[in-house]
Amino acid sequence: MRTLKNVFRFVLAALRACSVQPGKTPVPTGGGWAGEKRVRLGYSLVAALLANRFERASCCVYVAAMLLCLVGLNGRAVHADEESSSMKRRQQGILTGMPFMANIASRTFVDDAGRKLYFSKAPQRVVSLAPSITEMLFALGLDEQIVGVTNFCNYPPAAETKPKIGYTHPNVESLLALRPDMVAAPSEFLRADVLAKLEALKVPVFILQAKSLENVLAHLHLLGRIFERASAADAVTRHMRERLAQITRQVEATKPTRVLYVLSNQPLITVGPDSYIHQMIGVAHGINIASNASGAYPRLSMETVLDANPEVLIFPVGSTESVSDGERQAWSRWTGLSAVQHRRLHVVSSDALNRPGPRIMDGLEQLARAIHPEAFSPGTPPSPSQP
Repeated sequence: MRTLKNVFRFVLAALRACSVQPGKTPVPTGGGWAGEKRVRLGYSLVAALLANRFERASCCVYVAAMLLCLVGLNGRAVHADEESSSMKRRQQGILTGMPFMANIASRTFVDDAGRKLYFSKAPQRVVSLAPSITEMLFALGLDEQIVGVTNFCNYPPAAETKPKIGYTHPNVESLLALRPDMVAAPSEFLRADVLAKLEALKVPVFILQAKSLENVLAHLHLLGRIFERASAADAVTRHMRERLAQITRQVEATKPTRVLYVLSNQPLITVGPDSYIHQMIGVAHGINIASNASGAYPRLSMETVLDANPEVLIFPVGSTESVSDGERQAWSRWTGLSAVQHRRLHVVSSDALNRPGPRIMDGLEQLARAIHPEAFSPGTPPSPSQP
């Protein structure tokens, strides 16, 4: 009997020594980790048995108490295993870069190149490598966070005061000197060697490539989430959608018109099905004569143009990208074209149309007015681009 008591006291001491302290053992529930539990299995009975009034307890009682203590020890071991497994998951997450908490997953973003980038917080120093991206960042109220832009970023006026780092050949040293914690860039103008160098230096590069109007709106929402400006993104995109709906209503009763959008004469380059401008021509109730071409910016032969006989020629003109007066006037010799016969050669803003940013609805309205002037009241000014 004395031996049994000694064994029992030893088991009790072991249970007390490895007992779980408050707040140290998270107990998993269906919704996550809950509660601060303490393993006390068998404690009450054991304490009673050790009191003076139970010193003469029977052997069977002591055996029962020991079994309860052993259950308690087993419970502690189970919780220890859970803690160990949780720690291993955390260590694996740190080593592999895989998210192990919900907030990490919510701060992981996928760019248009399919690359996943994680930002623990909203970037405070961003460099933009495209005028369209610069305009989106300013539209979201990120003036102070923008530390560098391209040589062609001229809108809004505040963009011209920002440090310039080139365009298709950005000066990497100048870029790094700006200490960016994010670089936002378009895929078509970012050279592979520049991207590789920035990635090697651990500079996060986020790729944006708009192929449709919806892509432009999605980019605004995505940047809003990255920079924690979701409400600003909602306001900007809501106004853009309202203008889109208004323009669509105005031209819906018109007859679709054949259109050639001229980016260059020599060689003759236009917009194809992979370009968002092709979609905009359709929204404006136009028919892009290059709709059967491949790619975003296909080349056409003059024979193809003459066969398609466009009714309207559109020339983008702006501060950085323009079809010159001489190129536009050169079309007058093609007297067999319907557009030339009816003097329907129109200029639109390349800054608004060729930049997939917040001013794109300005460009869409100009395009719609050029293709279907009858749908708009004479002298009615275009709607404002910002609410």
